[in-house]
Formats: sequence, C-alpha cells, structure tokens
Amino acid sequence: MPFTPFHFGPHAFASLPLRRFIVVPVFLGANLLIDVEPLLVMTFNLDYPGHGYCHTMLFGSLLGLLVATIGYALRHQLARFMAKIYLADTPTFHKMAVSGVLGIWLHVLFDAPLYSDIRPFYPLQVNPLLEVLPPGAVYGICGVCFVPAGLLYVYAVSGAKKART
Repeated sequence: MPFTPFHFGPHAFASLPLRRFIVVPVFLGANLLIDVEPLLVMTFNLDYPGHGYCHTMLFGSLLGLLVATIGYALRHQLARFMAKIYLADTPTFHKMAVSGVLGIWLHVLFDAPLYSDIRPFYPLQVNPLLEVLPPGAVYGICGVCFVPAGLLYVYAVSGAKKART
C-alpha cells in the first residue's frame, strides 16, 4: 500500500478481538516495520523490487520473529505502555512471535492483490493473489475497518476501566 496507515484499520480490527492470544503493539509494529523495505528502495533508488523478500511469507516470518525478539527485549516497557492504552497484558515471547508473524502475513495478504512485484509464496515466482480483488476494494476494506476497530478499542478500554474500579 502506498500509505502504511491504511493497514492499521484491518490490523487493529483483526488483533483487538484476539488480544488474549497476541500482543497488539507487536502485531501492529510488524505491520509498520515491513514497509521499511519499500521506503528504503524509494529513498535510495535501489535496484531492488519495492516489495522484495520482506513481503514474502517465508522471509516475512523471519522479520516477524525479529520484531518479536525486539518486543521481548523491551517487554517491561511494552507492558507499561499497554497498561497506559488499556490493553494490559503479560506479553510472553510465544505471544509476541505469533503476533509478529501474523502481523507480517496479514500485511502481505493485503498488499499481494495490489503489487506485481510481490512474491508472497516465495520461492514460487508468481503472485497468485495479484488482482484477486480490485485496488478500490482493498483500499475500501482497509478504510472501512477503521470503524469497527475503533469500536473494538472503545469496548476494550471500557472493560479495562470497569475492571480498575
């Protein structure tokens, strides 16, 4: 996607109901970090596909595990941050690993219908998801997901505030 924030709607919508099983900030952080790849390609005019190895399930999984490892190293700060945003949790490495990998995979699945340079199932050199959905539909889904994601967050915050009183 040309604008990574479009991913936050569907990623938040997917992650908030699963917050007992995943770590929402790690899930969202993986979503953000993966687009450093095309940013570097554009910034430095690299002779490399805009959506290269990081935008594959295989190497993206490794990137997701890297995000989890960084998150785990910062788990105490992450736990304090999560408490401040009313998503208190005890983040384990397992939950972070699942969060990082699934965050990357969801990002790749949203980008794959849009970009011909993505090889989501590398080492296969094809993108079977290209144009499965028209770009307008992908962007529409991303935009629409902001509303239920916001409602899910308000619900989570209200539950957390009730539990504190």
